[in-house]
Amino acid sequence: MVDAARARKLADRIQQIVAEMLERRIKDPRLGFVTVTDTRITADLREATVFYTVFGSDAERADSAAALESAKGIIRAEVGRQTGVRFTPTLAFKHDPLPDSARQLDTLINAARAKDAEVARKAEGAAYAGEADPYKKADEEEDDQAGHPAP
Repeated sequence: MVDAARARKLADRIQQIVAEMLERRIKDPRLGFVTVTDTRITADLREATVFYTVFGSDAERADSAAALESAKGIIRAEVGRQTGVRFTPTLAFKHDPLPDSARQLDTLINAARAKDAEVARKAEGAAYAGEADPYKKADEEEDDQAGHPAP
């Protein structure tokens, strides 16, 4: 077991290497617009999971996943060469659903804002059914207890 700081540094370095490899050295035509979003490594530094997103359709996402799987050996060899660790971690590529979830949350937030604006628009000309402030104030309660009428 290694400390968490060393594991995090190695994960960050692996993320940089993989992103650079995808940008410059991997020339697979199936590889779409891939962005490496995160990398996590096990505590024993044996396995690394690389999270990525693909800008495009589901077909482009599937093609990019196949391209990453076929280039896994080349990428792992480069990771081993550049990091200099005793045992090069195995790489697993996993699609990151975070941007899709964020897009869905944005849609829901925009819908809630539209509903709030609609309620505010309907409430513009509305008036209170009774008094504007139906609650008694502390000084009115003191006047009532003293037997004096409230002003």
